[in-house]
Formats: sequence, C-alpha cells, structure tokens
Amino acid sequence: MNDILIVDGYNVIGAWTELKALQNSDFERARDLLVDKLSEYQAVTGWQVILIFDAYLIPGKETKTKKSKIEVIYTKKSEKADQKIEGLIRKLQNVKTRIHVATSDMAEQWAVFSQGALRKPSRELIEEIGEIEREIKKSTTNGQMTQKVKIELDEATRKKLEQMRRGF
Repeated sequence: MNDILIVDGYNVIGAWTELKALQNSDFERARDLLVDKLSEYQAVTGWQVILIFDAYLIPGKETKTKKSKIEVIYTKKSEKADQKIEGLIRKLQNVKTRIHVATSDMAEQWAVFSQGALRKPSRELIEEIGEIEREIKKSTTNGQMTQKVKIELDEATRKKLEQMRRGF
C-alpha cells in the first residue's frame, strides 16, 4: 500500500504555535521550516508528501517545486487549497494508494473523507512530527547529554550549507 500525505500548508502553520509566531515576522521562513519538518516526517514514515499553499499571497499561475523530496504546490490565483486537495484526491485515488489529508478545516475534512481519503487533523500531524523529532534526538544522543555549540553564519553561507545538505 502506498501512502500519500497531502498537507494544507497555511492551515497547518496556523495550528502550529511555533510556526504561527514565526509567520508573523518571516513568512517565507515559516514555510521553509514546515517543509523541513515534513521532510523528516517523510523520511521516517516513507510516505509521499504533497504540501499545498493557497496562492492568495502569491498571485499568478499554479507553480510546483520539489524541496527535500516534498512536492510543494502553490495554487493558481483563483484556486483555494481545498479545491486543489480535492482535485488531487480524485487524481491520485486508487486501490493501491491510501491518501491522508492534514487540515483542521472541518468542512474540508468531511469533503476529503467523503472522497475516500483519511482525515488527519493538523494537531495530530504536529504531534506525530514532535514525536519523530523526540525519537531522532533520543537516538542520536543515546541518552547522553550533549553540549550544543552555535556558530553564527551570514545568510549566504547558511543558504549554501543548506543547499549542500539537501543535495542540490
């Protein structure tokens, strides 16, 4: 069985205290941090992850990109994330695929459920990602206390290192 997780990006950011606070000061960084967290989720679960953002903040035609093996879709100007999610369910649904949709929008949860997809409230996804992060931290430290060293980097160096880390 192939599992696909479709994430309503702005809905999850709005439900995630840390990302919601970051969104107010650095919108792009909040989106990037969500991609990073979903990338870890994808690596652990093995699920395909598709992240959808409404284009109401980025007018124009639909754009698709790949970031850390996460497919990121910005809807076209007149299209809501909910519409895109429902269209993707119709396109991707088959007997070998189980589709999960992460959103806190109750109307959208019922719409995707009626199409045969599984509902995953944003809070549940956030809790699962938190558990994955705790497990990763626990396994990498083997229960030992580690001393953290923070090295200040300029933005250009940070971006270059991030590109190297992600392999592009």
